[in-house]
Amino acid sequence: MDTPKNTYETTIIINASLDDAQIEATIGRVQETITKNGGEITELNKWGRKRLSYAINKKTNGFYVNMEFAASSSLIALLERSYQLDEMVLRYLTIKLDKKALAAKAKSAVPAEPEAVPAVTAREPLFDEPGTKKEN
Repeated sequence: MDTPKNTYETTIIINASLDDAQIEATIGRVQETITKNGGEITELNKWGRKRLSYAINKKTNGFYVNMEFAASSSLIALLERSYQLDEMVLRYLTIKLDKKALAAKAKSAVPAEPEAVPAVTAREPLFDEPGTKKEN
């Protein structure tokens, strides 16, 4: 029996003192964990290096990554266990997105119809150009 898939969002903070290749390798391991265990990644947002509000393990900067994925609930425990074992991951947070959040996101993703732009009409300049005389 196939378990129903829920939509989850996970945000991880990776040690920013690593070089770009190591950060990409860490992100790749997380993606691989999700896909190998029946999950499907729908969005991947790399927010980049940011200063932390407070020091975590004596680190003041972190590389933020946000992922949205569909998976069964059994994957979450496995995913969070891999976060705990990975020394490069400073913090993580995984939440289940409810139907209201998904509906609001879908509504905001639909592009609105472009508004009519009024035609530009010629008018008198507000200021005199240098070297010209204004007649009254």
